[in-house]
Amino acid sequence: MGYDEALKHLGEFGRYQKRIYFLLCIPTISCALHKLAWVFLGARVKHRCKLPYEADNATFDLGSDLNMTIPWDKSHHGPAKCLRYDANFTSEYFQEGIPANKSVECHSWVYDTSVYESSAVMEWNLVCEDAWLRATADSIFMSGVLLGSLIFGDLSDRFGRKPTFFFSLVLQVIAGIFAAFAPDYISFVIARMIVGATTSGVFLVAYVIGVELVGPSARLFTGVFCQYFFSFGFLVTAFFSYFVKDWRMLQVALTVPGIIFFSYWWIIPESVRWLLTKGRVDEVKVLLNKAAKENKVEIPEELFKKITEEKVDEEDNTQRHSLLDLFRYPNLRKKTLYIFFNWMVISGSYYGLSWNTSNLGGNDYLNFIISGVVEIPGYTFALLTLNRWGRKLPLCGSMLIGGLALLLTLAVPEDMNWLFISLAMFGKLAITAAYGAIYIFSAEQFPTVIRNVAIGASSMSARVGGILAPFINLLANYWKPMPFIIFGALAFAGGLMVLLLPETMKKQLPETIEDGENFGKKIVEDQEEATALSPRHKNDSDVGDKKTVTA
Repeated sequence: MGYDEALKHLGEFGRYQKRIYFLLCIPTISCALHKLAWVFLGARVKHRCKLPYEADNATFDLGSDLNMTIPWDKSHHGPAKCLRYDANFTSEYFQEGIPANKSVECHSWVYDTSVYESSAVMEWNLVCEDAWLRATADSIFMSGVLLGSLIFGDLSDRFGRKPTFFFSLVLQVIAGIFAAFAPDYISFVIARMIVGATTSGVFLVAYVIGVELVGPSARLFTGVFCQYFFSFGFLVTAFFSYFVKDWRMLQVALTVPGIIFFSYWWIIPESVRWLLTKGRVDEVKVLLNKAAKENKVEIPEELFKKITEEKVDEEDNTQRHSLLDLFRYPNLRKKTLYIFFNWMVISGSYYGLSWNTSNLGGNDYLNFIISGVVEIPGYTFALLTLNRWGRKLPLCGSMLIGGLALLLTLAVPEDMNWLFISLAMFGKLAITAAYGAIYIFSAEQFPTVIRNVAIGASSMSARVGGILAPFINLLANYWKPMPFIIFGALAFAGGLMVLLLPETMKKQLPETIEDGENFGKKIVEDQEEATALSPRHKNDSDVGDKKTVTA
């Protein structure tokens, strides 16, 4: 393509591209704030039944009256959180010390405000039989992320990357502020769902603009490096949460910084590649001249003419491909299912572990910060190994090791919580490395003619994992290690599946559906595989004539 040739003269990752790319990475922090905020907005706090004789401002500590008012929960080795003794609470009752022998469920609660002064959980009593509503809030948020990836992805292709990016930003701020003042649970989760959708619009569109700015040699770096900013968002979220104790004001504090990015309208350019597809050559010329000036180079006139006169190639003059084509043929179907499963597992495990820090024990803020810090070596591992060791080994190894670490939490004694936390954090590190590898490995597995559709479907699989993760975390209410065991088992299974996929580094990547079916087969003895394909694919290419295809 002419634009790729121009990048060789312009610089595949010159000063201009670096500046724009860095600015586009910063809003990733804002997306992280919203995706991680529920850990503190809906903080899980200690609670007990409010007793009939207590005032609204009752404190959590019952002191010497505890044993006579709250039954002991053997499974949690402590006072029950959702039951109280059914007794006539009078002064004579306590003086006599008569124990009650019947427990009843709570209708109101007293919360421990020693760590969190307020949260949505306290305000709307999302505990005990309504504890599932806390998980549902995060699940609905991730449903919004799924819808956003579909809606804003289509808008960016139709109307451009830049207007879609700013529409997402404005909507994110409006919905975020509304969530802070939502009068009830339902309106709050709807507002948060819209915020979730806008994180797709902000992050994905910014990611696309950044990747479309640079040449092929810089795409691995730009694809992974932006994830560091998301990890930095962990630290920023913890910082705001530690100092802003009121959950509604915390929502405001996490939202308002997004207004800063409105100034990008005068800084961030439209994607040159998108402008070329729309034939807007005058704008292309202005942007390329601006980039060349900042990079202190010149684009040859004949090359510039070639770029602006270039017509967009037809994807296929005879046929259009759909997602169903990935499932028509056995080898391609197998690889597709393995990849979709791994996207679901990696995303579900990543967000599940990120949101589950309050179940680890110890200091919630410290656990949360460590959960963010361990991502840095995870992404660094992916960045340093994907072009050296291939795609398959780092991805497979990360998932197997991460899964094993999470499974080992099952064997940790109760008095060794530091070891439990260490294994959980090491598992998070490994899953993060896998997240950095899955993007490029998946893109290289799918045929060119259907690659965008396939990656979009992979992203949808990832969102499914994120939707399920809060409900898996809910199982910690019954047994602390359960979520870690589930995430670990799924990650280990996903790692085994990666072993069945072909390596893609330094391989000729599949272009057609037929290429995709043959890619990864060690031997194709005759033309039976090719003839098994639908006649409408016979003209895709002559790859089927090859006797061997290297995995």
